[in-house]
Amino acid sequence: MKLTRVTLAGMSLASAGLSACATGEIPISELRAEYGLASSRTFEPEPGLIVHYTDEGDPEGRTLIMVHGFAASVHAWRPWVERLDQDLRLIAIDLPGHGLTAAPQDYVASMDRNAELVGKLADHVGADRFVLAGNSMGGGVSLAFAMKHPDRLEGLVLVDAAGWPGQRQGGPPGVFSLLSNPVGRFFLKLFDVRMFVGSGLKSAYLDESLVTDEVMERYADLAMGVGHRDILLTQNSQPSARWTPADFAAIAAPTLVLSGEQDNLIPVEDARAIAAAIPGARLVTYPEGGHLPMEQLPDETIRDLRQFLASLPATSAD
Repeated sequence: MKLTRVTLAGMSLASAGLSACATGEIPISELRAEYGLASSRTFEPEPGLIVHYTDEGDPEGRTLIMVHGFAASVHAWRPWVERLDQDLRLIAIDLPGHGLTAAPQDYVASMDRNAELVGKLADHVGADRFVLAGNSMGGGVSLAFAMKHPDRLEGLVLVDAAGWPGQRQGGPPGVFSLLSNPVGRFFLKLFDVRMFVGSGLKSAYLDESLVTDEVMERYADLAMGVGHRDILLTQNSQPSARWTPADFAAIAAPTLVLSGEQDNLIPVEDARAIAAAIPGARLVTYPEGGHLPMEQLPDETIRDLRQFLASLPATSAD
């Protein structure tokens, strides 16, 4: 009896502790009011899916579409957008479960579905052909698009990209063990994500000075958007059919592969393997770079991106 009472008391304390840590979801409308940008736009490719994207630069210029990584948003590309030439049309997307995009309650995301969404966005903005850039999970999405729609790409830019066969997929460092089992996913949804944001971001950015209170607050708030955690914790970040080196060899688009040599999430060896497998791909690695070199090293990555864009054949609009 005494043991039973102690057990029940412990369960009650644990329940109270969990309740104290748990945080309610934030309406997408509130997040848009707080984190929307002057260039923010939305479109509805299917009922209930309100996709947020940004559109700026020269509407007649070459189009660059940018796809963020796991738990990130269009904000990840701001250092590039702010530094790129104004003769480009610069578009960034918030994938379902991320940023300011709202999805139906039963929405299930996947790499292939996200790749098709990129195509729908390109159709919506009138970009028949474009350059596609992706970081981390967004790099895997970009690879999936390149393999399925080679005729639509003028160029492909992979920044610490996921997708090399055998590579582990998922979220930021520190939460893999939680994501890998149902109990972990349950607790990750229950607890306030702010408990995990700081360490994960510092590992990803590498330069801890970039992990400001403002950045941590934005990541945490956006992760708490209505329905976001359900999508983040159930999405399939693997291609529907397992890729082989032959799939990479079939990519015909001119390709630039960028990688931080100190990436704690996706090893630089994977970037080297991807670049070696894609015919004619150019590889640039950054000795001091982490998982997010477009934010950590914007000037260096922009320099290499500009060189790559300048090497592409002129478009009809040029």
